[in-house]
Amino acid sequence: MPRALLTGAPPPEGFDEERLRVESAALRAKRGRVVAKLAPDECRRLGERFPDLFAEYARAHPRTEGVRAREDARAFVAWARRQGHLRRRWWR
Repeated sequence: MPRALLTGAPPPEGFDEERLRVESAALRAKRGRVVAKLAPDECRRLGERFPDLFAEYARAHPRTEGVRAREDARAFVAWARRQGHLRRRWWR
């Protein structure tokens, strides 16, 4: 069942598909809020695109056991840069 919740994989037999979809979206949103708090500048620069981009990232990169929230936020920012959604600022 974790794959169904975290990656959008088909639900195991006997589980309500709609309830799993709703729960999966809630878990992604919660994870996105944590990332937005830990990487506020980058997420703010993504603006309205952040929720959709984070959902895309989260489906392809489910958090694994032992990965801390800060590591997750750094991984998302790195992914967004690799995808061309964020550019490094030359000033700091």
